[in-house]
Amino acid sequence: MNAPRSSPVAGNPVAERPEGPVLGFDYGTERIGVAVGQTLTGTASPLTTLDAHGRHPDWTAIDRLVEEWRPAALIIGIPRNMDGSDSEMTARASRFLRQLRARHRLPTYGVDERLTTFDAEQRLAEAGLPRDRFRGEVDRVAAQLILETWFSGDGDG
Repeated sequence: MNAPRSSPVAGNPVAERPEGPVLGFDYGTERIGVAVGQTLTGTASPLTTLDAHGRHPDWTAIDRLVEEWRPAALIIGIPRNMDGSDSEMTARASRFLRQLRARHRLPTYGVDERLTTFDAEQRLAEAGLPRDRFRGEVDRVAAQLILETWFSGDGDG
């Protein structure tokens, strides 16, 4: 993968991470990709893509996923500019992280998600998926890549 990685999540070394299933989110104002992972194996799989309604997350669908999967933690991709600076989407994704934390009272982690959409598109193209079918798929695969980044110990909290 081509995405630059930053140092481990501050104050949350891998040894302190919760055990069990985790949900990963690729936050967007139109769609939110979701993936599920397992800390025991360090593996992740794309799960679903949720529509955002008027730039608001579909909290009912998110609540259902949290209830169904009973994750030990929630991992959210935090977009940054290529130079590492914050963007408008950095603030929106950080707000989503805080809302998830308050709503579900679970450990939440932010992960640098630079280039995850690009990497997800490459992964889908290599798998032979036609470009006209990328919509929705790319978001959940990006969420999978966010979890894979977190499992590898990279992120930026």
